[in-house]
Amino acid sequence: MAKNQKNAMKLKKILWAVGIGLVLLGVITLLVVALFLDGLVRTGVETVGPKIAGVPVTLESIHIGVLSGSVRVKDLVVGNPEGCKTPFAVRVGLAEVSASVASAMSDKIVIHSIHVVSPEINLEGGLRANNLFKIRDNLGSAASAGEATGVKPPATTGGGPAKKIEVDDFLITGAKIHVHLSGLGGQTLTLPLPDIHLTDLGAGEAGLTPAELTRRIFAAITAGTLKAVTTELGDLGKNVEKLGKGAAGKITSGLGGLFRQ
Repeated sequence: MAKNQKNAMKLKKILWAVGIGLVLLGVITLLVVALFLDGLVRTGVETVGPKIAGVPVTLESIHIGVLSGSVRVKDLVVGNPEGCKTPFAVRVGLAEVSASVASAMSDKIVIHSIHVVSPEINLEGGLRANNLFKIRDNLGSAASAGEATGVKPPATTGGGPAKKIEVDDFLITGAKIHVHLSGLGGQTLTLPLPDIHLTDLGAGEAGLTPAELTRRIFAAITAGTLKAVTTELGDLGKNVEKLGKGAAGKITSGLGGLFRQ
């Protein structure tokens, strides 16, 4: 009987050791996944972002929820091309991302949703030539030339295929546009941007490269911005009322040239 008790105690200790080992292995696995996602986001922002956009791109911080596959991005700033007076083209205070953790180990990363909350956009120049168009063109050139075709995990080595991306649902809400156009006599307008909602980006086997995905999203932002601005400028009386009577003459004389720029 005593011998059986001793064997039972030994077995219990072994099971406890195995259990603790499995828990530790699980914790280590979660930490590795967290570090991978952190590196993925930072690599995309610090390396791929400036390369495909042709402007500085910075990110203040990210928070990764490993179990939920969520990523919270704070203070993402897309800079302006050289010669611009405004400090940035787009500033995102908060973006929430829900991704498939399992897909991080596959050739295509699946992102279920991206919600960009209350970003600020600076439109500088003219309606035909401006900072947003310049960045959009840079993104188009990068996508067509095959530059920055993917983001590999930080520890990846060798010449394996680059990562592709799928975004099932992309939403921008509460955005504001700061309009700095030459035909406004030095005045600035701040307008709301209607929500931008895109779905099934990169769906299917092929997926999208980071350059292609960014180009599509930025093209939608640019189109939405220009539509909101031209709608506002189309009502001249409303703009004069907002800017003050002293600006009426400048606006009237400048609008013709503004639409040619």
